[in-house]
Amino acid sequence: MKMATGVVVDGKVVVAGEALEEGATVTVLLRGVEDGFELSPDEEDQLLASINEIEAGRHISADGLFERLRQFG
Repeated sequence: MKMATGVVVDGKVVVAGEALEEGATVTVLLRGVEDGFELSPDEEDQLLASINEIEAGRHISADGLFERLRQFG
């Protein structure tokens, strides 16, 4: 999984600098919508630390996570 930022142009999401595979499934998180959420300063720090860990390559894939969870039944 990777994270990218884009903008809407003519009703389509355009992601600059990222080659997306034709037909790829993507998740879009909208900023500035009324149904948003707020984080406490501690939660924001934890989120940013987690993003830094991922960007540094210290993470496991979803498949790896599910495999670990299966060990617990």
